[in-house]
Amino acid sequence: MIVVDSSVWVDYFNGRSTPETDRLDAYLDTDLVAIGDLILTEVLQGFRDERAAMRAEEMLTRLVIFDLLGERRARDAARRYRELRRRGVTIRKTADVVIASFCIAENHRLLASDRDFDLFTRELGLMRA
Repeated sequence: MIVVDSSVWVDYFNGRSTPETDRLDAYLDTDLVAIGDLILTEVLQGFRDERAAMRAEEMLTRLVIFDLLGERRARDAARRYRELRRRGVTIRKTADVVIASFCIAENHRLLASDRDFDLFTRELGLMRA
């Protein structure tokens, strides 16, 4: 399964053509695309136009939606954050730690344009789409 980060969805809904949005277009024709509940929140809160938000919500809720956190995963994400910090790497956003940790733990690939995820790939083996 490929979890698509909000960094890609924002570009996608804004009509920007990037390597990641092009990949997303190709993946949408398959059943491989998923979104996390936290990512869904990030994407939908960014809309200024209510009708556009409703259209996006209708589209996104047709995808597989994963619950990204919970007690076990919260502890796991904190452990990974501390591991990166011990290695001299600081991640700026807790949401990125949660998303990357979920993908690592569940063996899902991540499609993202946010470069903070590169650190998870390099240091902790996050698989990228």
